[in-house]
Amino acid sequence: MSQVRSARQNVAIEWGYSSGKTYADAFNDVEMDVVFRHSGGGEWRVPCYWAGEQEWRVRFAPPEPGSYTYRSMCSDAGNADLHGVDGRLEATPYDGQNPILRHGPLRVSADHRYLEHRDGAPFFWLGDTWWMALARRLGWPDDFQTLAAHRVAQGFTLIQIVAGPHPDMPAFDPRNANEAGQPWEEGWARINPAFYDVADLKMQWLVRSGLVPCILACWGYYLPWMGVEKLKQHWRYLVARYGAYPVVWCLAGEATMPWYLSADREADARAQRQGWTEVGRYLRSVDPYGHPITIHPTVYGRDQVNDESVLDLDMLQTGHGGHPVMLRAAALVQKAVARQPKMPVVNGEVCYEGNLETARQEVQRFLFWSNFLSGVAGFTYGANGIFQFNSEGEVFGPSPHGGAWGNMLWREAYRWPGATQIAIGKRLLERFEWWRLEPHQEWVEPCAAEPDYFRPYAAGIPGKLRLVYLPGAVAPWSAPVHVKRLEAGVAYSASFFDPTNGREHPIGRVTPDASGSWRIPTPPIIQDWVVVLERE
Repeated sequence: MSQVRSARQNVAIEWGYSSGKTYADAFNDVEMDVVFRHSGGGEWRVPCYWAGEQEWRVRFAPPEPGSYTYRSMCSDAGNADLHGVDGRLEATPYDGQNPILRHGPLRVSADHRYLEHRDGAPFFWLGDTWWMALARRLGWPDDFQTLAAHRVAQGFTLIQIVAGPHPDMPAFDPRNANEAGQPWEEGWARINPAFYDVADLKMQWLVRSGLVPCILACWGYYLPWMGVEKLKQHWRYLVARYGAYPVVWCLAGEATMPWYLSADREADARAQRQGWTEVGRYLRSVDPYGHPITIHPTVYGRDQVNDESVLDLDMLQTGHGGHPVMLRAAALVQKAVARQPKMPVVNGEVCYEGNLETARQEVQRFLFWSNFLSGVAGFTYGANGIFQFNSEGEVFGPSPHGGAWGNMLWREAYRWPGATQIAIGKRLLERFEWWRLEPHQEWVEPCAAEPDYFRPYAAGIPGKLRLVYLPGAVAPWSAPVHVKRLEAGVAYSASFFDPTNGREHPIGRVTPDASGSWRIPTPPIIQDWVVVLERE
């Protein structure tokens, strides 16, 4: 008689299969899936992960409530312990409060402008960069849970995290390990399941906390070392471990950037672009849930592959530094949003707070507001000290190129004001139907455009809402800023929103001139501001 299991919609359930037959190299000799079928239609072929010794395990999150049958499929069809094992599963609707489980996994919206949950609820991507959090550099449980709780309280929704060989180091560097060792055995013979047993605790805590993991397999330069087939194995393993969670897949970090000390950078970059394109196709074929796929780039994600169809999101990396770089970032974002075919744009790495002793809170505010009012679907914050998790007595040290990014400790960096202030910006946007915001630079004069991106930004919903970000000081002696093309017959009330603390200062009813233009008055103090015009 087949076993009947109970589950909840969108919540991972897990069980194992033990083989009485012994395999000398179980990870490489056996491939196993479990096929789930819903009584109302729909089929999911879910990869199993090798758990060590002669055991394989499956994780499945029922996408719909109702009755499922399942059957195991093994590459060794003669092994009755692993092949052809049947069962039934009864899934009830999710009735909890976790937002990412209540609304379900993510997908691209029908207009290709933003991400939404499977039930249609829009997802606001405000990410944080924890590249090395699965290594022992960020301790479990106290350190990890402290940082997660702080980001959740601020309003962050997503964590970018590397689930394999880490960046900024050679293969098998000791800094790459967690409490159970390296992710792979030396020589890439097989994966180390014990590494992922430890990583599971952290990944599961993110989901439990309401944070979406954006999972990278490794850094791009590992592809020439591991080869495409090993990286396919690696991605299959990650899908088996974490596909049952509401995740975003990110193929690799800086995908076409060669190893820092590469002898032939051009050849390596070409091989990496082609290799990651092939791995992307494989990932899409092996993921039964259809999670969104992106790639972390050197500039534009869609330029890191030879076939854009392997991606669902265009992730950007727009550089590090202070004011000159933040202006370059604004220009790159506007160009990315305008590209066709339409694809949601996420700025995944830009001006980490404190990097190079620059990019403090005023830079973070500019980046957040200029990016969102230019039409991005998401923005990921980063901070020096956090991405590499410096701690007392264990700073990361120099990268392979010989330079060190900084010795700031993560316990100091996670309280920097830039993260707080962009989260304040998110709270304002969430008061409105932010997913309907469209860039409208023609609504403000002067406006940010070539060659000057340190000018106002405008976006909104025609006839309903206008938001204008003023990056520069609007003072009694400065040139006027006008809101343009106000609709006849639409009455707006205006207010100043302080992006440093969230306080609002009413302006009153907007009275445009005959051409539909309204001059923004002098703000309460001289700094950057957001001007909010809401239809009365």
